[in-house]
Amino acid sequence: MTIDEIVTAYHAAMLHKSADELADLYAEDGLHEFPFGGLPPFAGREAIRVGYHGMWGAGAFEAREVRRDALHRTEDPEVVVVEQTVFVVAGDRPITVPGLLVLRVRNGRIVHARDYMDTSAIARVRAAAN
Repeated sequence: MTIDEIVTAYHAAMLHKSADELADLYAEDGLHEFPFGGLPPFAGREAIRVGYHGMWGAGAFEAREVRRDALHRTEDPEVVVVEQTVFVVAGDRPITVPGLLVLRVRNGRIVHARDYMDTSAIARVRAAAN
């Protein structure tokens, strides 16, 4: 898969809340980190699958749209920065969640992701979903 195809598939997995679709984009030893928000990293494809099953399965929210605002290529051909906006409905409340993904892609798989989410927006999603 190309980087563009991976980003498109990543956003589709978010929209579907499919931990399986998301995990399948990663190398077997891929790493997914959350630099903000205090979540522990998910190390390995299966840990990513289990972690996202837990996060997305527990939340009473629906992603209505995942928009790629920009994709920035870096001097390193394996690394891209994705600006994104996720439009969520939690309870009956619409919430916008902006974020950045820094992805390292090698041989058509994500080997490292740093997921920078707006933690105040995530807190609003969690509060509205309860």
